[in-house]
Amino acid sequence: MSSRFDVHELKEQEMVLNMGPQHPSTHGVLRVVLHLDGENIRQAIPYIGYLHRGTEKLAEAHKYYHSITHTDRMDYLAAPSNNLAYIQAIEKLLGIEENVPERAQYMRVIMAELARIASHLVWLGTHALDIGALSLFLYTFREREMILDLFERYCGARLTTSMMRVGGMPADLPNNWMEQLEDFMKVMPERIREYENLLKNNPIWIRRTHGVGIISAADAVSYGLTGACLRGSGVNYDVRKARPYQVYDRFDFEVPLRTDGDVYARYRVRVEEMVQSLRILRQAADQMPTDGAWIADLPDYVLPSKVDAMTTIEGQTRHFVLVIHGFKAPPGEVYKAVEAPKGELGYYFVSTGG
Repeated sequence: MSSRFDVHELKEQEMVLNMGPQHPSTHGVLRVVLHLDGENIRQAIPYIGYLHRGTEKLAEAHKYYHSITHTDRMDYLAAPSNNLAYIQAIEKLLGIEENVPERAQYMRVIMAELARIASHLVWLGTHALDIGALSLFLYTFREREMILDLFERYCGARLTTSMMRVGGMPADLPNNWMEQLEDFMKVMPERIREYENLLKNNPIWIRRTHGVGIISAADAVSYGLTGACLRGSGVNYDVRKARPYQVYDRFDFEVPLRTDGDVYARYRVRVEEMVQSLRILRQAADQMPTDGAWIADLPDYVLPSKVDAMTTIEGQTRHFVLVIHGFKAPPGEVYKAVEAPKGELGYYFVSTGG
């Protein structure tokens, strides 16, 4: 009995895969079309816009105060940084930057640096999780909880904080809040060393990050990259150093830099940024005035305290007018940026005087 076999010649073929828009490793909604040659990605074509909210158009129809809540949701991992950039742009437009109390400026820096660490912890934990290191994911979220607890004690929210106000901050720090911050600053350096011990010399981690996703300095600038992606390619640019805002010019800190431009370099930059953020937090905690105003005394622009709004007719009226009718900003154009955890975040305002 004879059998017949059809012999087919094996041919090389490029594989095209769709990653997303819903995929566990994107940690959001993003579609990337991948062209693969075996396990090597030859081309990656991103398709953005799945989280477009029309924020710019919404802002045109809202009062200045109303859009603070929109900024929270632009990057919910670092809402205080979003709030700060937005509020600073308003203050620059109104010409009241110099009126912001010193204590409020230190409070803003502390919140922004805590947000930076929290955002980097999510990045590090989920990155390790995608590669297969489950333990580190649990460790980083353990420390992130300490930061979110600090946010919650201050403003009642953990993610969408809306914790900045025109002219300063909405309230002073609660009792024993600084002691809670001290507890975090004491344990965090050792925790970062734990992360490093798990990853820095891990052969699997190194093989999957070293020499992967290389972006040259020229390409990084050409693509308009900022933040850790830019500094991981050897370009020394940080808004906190290049255009200092609040009280950043009073702090002694370094800008982490790497020149390899690969995933490992960007990992090193972010881990070292957490160390520098702790350094800034230490100096801010030591330098911040122990008392004083936390918001400017500018009734035409600044909301009254919650106590005044709830107990006095003047405060209630002022709160109603500013929230419902808003204030008029002078005509002009301003741009104000901060160094957010994911890079430069700036707001460009065009006012017609309304």
